Amino acid sequence: MTDRMSEPPRSEPQTPPGWTTNAPRAPAGPPSPQTESALIRFLGGSPGSVFLRLFFVSLIVGALFMWLDIRPADILYGIRDLIDRISRLGFDAIREIIDYVLVGAAVVVPIWLVLRLLNMRGDR
Repeated sequence: MTDRMSEPPRSEPQTPPGWTTNAPRAPAGPPSPQTESALIRFLGGSPGSVFLRLFFVSLIVGALFMWLDIRPADILYGIRDLIDRISRLGFDAIREIIDYVLVGAAVVVPIWLVLRLLNMRGDR
């Protein structure tokens, strides 16, 4: 019985200089943007994987909203009420819209910034 620890590691045979091989080569990484289809570039991945990601994120967000007792109709009614209030306020509507934008930006902009920084880190 031989000791496998004492055997030298095996390596792939090297092609002599000047010779070429017809063996197909595996892609070095993700396909370049020129070789990807427009649909895959638009979706950010294959349609199946994007569907699965959206399905699971929708499931989690839906469960959270149901736990908070927020229904889809409540959101639509809230948007309708917002539009009605803005139309009734007249010039005060501009101030209220700016308040809504500032409150929303306080949440959206930091999340967007973190996601952009994480995407830049992943490109290295």
